Amino acid sequence: MARSVLVVNDDGIYAPGLLAMVEELYKADCEVYVCAPDRERSAQSHARTIKDPITVRQANIPHAASAVQVTGTPADCTALALQAWSTIFPQSS
Repeated sequence: MARSVLVVNDDGIYAPGLLAMVEELYKADCEVYVCAPDRERSAQSHARTIKDPITVRQANIPHAASAVQVTGTPADCTALALQAWSTIFPQSS
């Protein structure tokens, strides 16, 4: 059985490093899920969005079982993925 791995970054959903990580995890027989900011958010990794709404949209990341881009920060992405896993990644259930 493949190991499920959540990938989050602060460089944005289509950052080269994120794409490379997903590819390598896929090669290692992992089921990769991505929940990352929709744009670069360096130096905001621990920040949380409080007042603004957070939007989630599907993203197309090669070799990922599923991927979403979020208008929030990396911390928002992590919290969202852990608290709403079955909602944002329904095919994993």
